[in-house]
Amino acid sequence: MKNSSLVNQEIRVGIADYKVAYSPDTLITLGLGSCVGIVIYDYKLKIGGMSHIMLPDSRQFNRVTNPLKFADLAIPQLLEKLISMGGGKSRFRAKIAGGAQMFSFADSTTLNIGERNIAKVKEVLKDMQIALTAAEVGGNIGRTMIFHSETGKVFIRSAGKTPRELREEPWTLANSRVR
Repeated sequence: MKNSSLVNQEIRVGIADYKVAYSPDTLITLGLGSCVGIVIYDYKLKIGGMSHIMLPDSRQFNRVTNPLKFADLAIPQLLEKLISMGGGKSRFRAKIAGGAQMFSFADSTTLNIGERNIAKVKEVLKDMQIALTAAEVGGNIGRTMIFHSETGKVFIRSAGKTPRELREEPWTLANSRVR
């Protein structure tokens, strides 16, 4: 439902969830460790959505009780919702954050869920032809992701650091379609 009061509402996105927002609302998700936060934004209509995914691929499980846990299922659902709100696929841009390796393991390639989440999110966005214009991923710190639908800006907050804008890279604006 469109925010007709034009009062900025802060909408929280839980783990294994997604939410959408009309301008001037703000979306926020906390606790991005190995999880990845994805924002998809229509810059003309000033609408967007945020998903907080936990795992890369639902096909590794026999029974999926919450499809929003998985990059391969949550991103298409979020995109479908934004299109139903009037969003134009050619105007969508994506920004991502998270995918940290919060713990060290002897077998880091198998257990590095953050790295696998990042790779799958990028793959799904590319397959759906959504431009990925900014990312702050990896490392070993948790993050909070904040999306302002009025401006399309995304800010990242992490422990002990000042919130910072997740800026679009100049080359991504010139090539607004993922190839």
